[in-house]
Amino acid sequence: MTGTLGIVMLVHTALGRAEQVARHWAAAGCPLVIHIDRNVPNETAAKFKSALDSDPLISFSKRYRCEWGMWGLVAASQTASEQLLDQHADVRHVYLASGSCLPLRPVNDLVDYLANRPQTDFIESATTSEVPWIVDGLAGERFTRRFPFSWKKHRFLFDRYVELQRFLRLSRKVPKGLVPHMGSQWWCLTRQTLSAILQDPDRPMYDRFFKQVWIPDESYFQTLARQYSRQMESRSLTLSKFDFQGKPHIFYDDHLQLLRRSDCFVARKIWPHANRLYDTFLSADSSAFKKTEPNPGKIDRIFAKAVDRRTRGRPGLYMQSRFPRSDYENGITAAQFSVFEGFSELFENFEPWLARATGARVHGHLFAKDKVNFAEDQTAINGALGDSVATRDYNPVGFLTNLIWNTRGERQCFQFGPQSNQKISRMIAKEPKAQISVISGAWAIPLFKSNQNFADIRSTAAQLQQIEAEHLKVLRSPWTKARVRIWTMAEFIEAPMEPLQGILDEINPGAMRRLNEAPRMVDLSGFGQFLQNLKNQGMHPYLMGDFPIETSPTLGPNDKRKPYLVQ
Repeated sequence: MTGTLGIVMLVHTALGRAEQVARHWAAAGCPLVIHIDRNVPNETAAKFKSALDSDPLISFSKRYRCEWGMWGLVAASQTASEQLLDQHADVRHVYLASGSCLPLRPVNDLVDYLANRPQTDFIESATTSEVPWIVDGLAGERFTRRFPFSWKKHRFLFDRYVELQRFLRLSRKVPKGLVPHMGSQWWCLTRQTLSAILQDPDRPMYDRFFKQVWIPDESYFQTLARQYSRQMESRSLTLSKFDFQGKPHIFYDDHLQLLRRSDCFVARKIWPHANRLYDTFLSADSSAFKKTEPNPGKIDRIFAKAVDRRTRGRPGLYMQSRFPRSDYENGITAAQFSVFEGFSELFENFEPWLARATGARVHGHLFAKDKVNFAEDQTAINGALGDSVATRDYNPVGFLTNLIWNTRGERQCFQFGPQSNQKISRMIAKEPKAQISVISGAWAIPLFKSNQNFADIRSTAAQLQQIEAEHLKVLRSPWTKARVRIWTMAEFIEAPMEPLQGILDEINPGAMRRLNEAPRMVDLSGFGQFLQNLKNQGMHPYLMGDFPIETSPTLGPNDKRKPYLVQ
């Protein structure tokens, strides 16, 4: 019964492992025809053959040079298959495998599975418009252009010749009656289908056509099987996974449980030094396996996640192996954060108040020109991120993304303004995880309370206003994705509690807490006159809004300032 399954094995590297697997197939009664790539040195090939010559079920076919994407792989499969069918009349299914394939279940399970499906061909076969795995284009063109040059060895000639054919509009016709299909090169075909392909009177014409097709081993049998198969299942019985570049995943010892979970009969590509995998599966007890349908879908989610991690990375994590291009990041930062502009100038002790109200870590001006103001005057923070201004300014965006990554799970808030390093302005504006609250013009309060010469104050005010105006333009641009709220200083101080409550609700959306403690606003008596003095000196402070000359009635020496309402 076991002799009804024949194996065609293509080997080119790790011949010691190929010998081990070949003996395993033969020990189960499966005849093998092995093709050794002509790129393998003759001495090495001779030793490999002599090690297996004593087994009557193992024979060797004529050798071809097998370059990736070239005709040699198809020629090797054809010749070995013809030899297998000629030498073993009882073979009903032929299974194409490589030297790096490893049976995951007892061979008898596979034989019984195929015996219950004597007329079924297992070969992945889909039209070029229906397959999702084509990488680097050349879907339909691989059949209508000529590809005499190796893509791997002569990439320059390959690309130039394709361009030349496109320029000259050179195109080949697909043989009449053929509809090109593609799929995995690892198939299992019935004797009837395989012999019909190999003995077709039109085979010379088909061979001439496919010799000029790119990667013909993924289209030759896949196309011709459609001509003769009585019953086809468009899937491979070999578990083979590919990464986003079209390169096969390699299985290592730590994939043992993953391979078991797949319930597949055979897997490739196995690392030659995966001793645990070879020892486990080549000596497996058949009673340990359930006779279930192969189900690679069980592990597809893991591979999809691996591809996503490899191509997109984790949000906010920048690593040397996958440093993203600008605007192609999978999330600029790792978590939500809040930026406050003008609040620490307008309110006394704003940072400790916000920390008590939200439970977040509230920093001062992280990007001040003279100091990195971490919360609670810390000199270093999670991840050994220090308060060095030189280090921060070497890469301000990297500094912030590093801070957010190192403090995941804790909301970070910091102060910002026109006195800060502006190199993060565009970054925070395009970050959807950022919550930016701005009281425009509040930077004038420290100038108002300073003891500088008025000429110096006017010059500094003009400079800061220009910087903030550019920053606000960035925040209002159409590509801004952050949650941005901007108030002029005049409109904010009229009713400060409503915006403060909204900010806190956004930081802690589930808390639903009403403010019962408000930050104390600085004394702005005389601030309106200060702005008017700037106007009188020729500087127009427009970012504060329509600020009255007197912000409140003149207070007597025993009068107290009227508090704003806490609701």
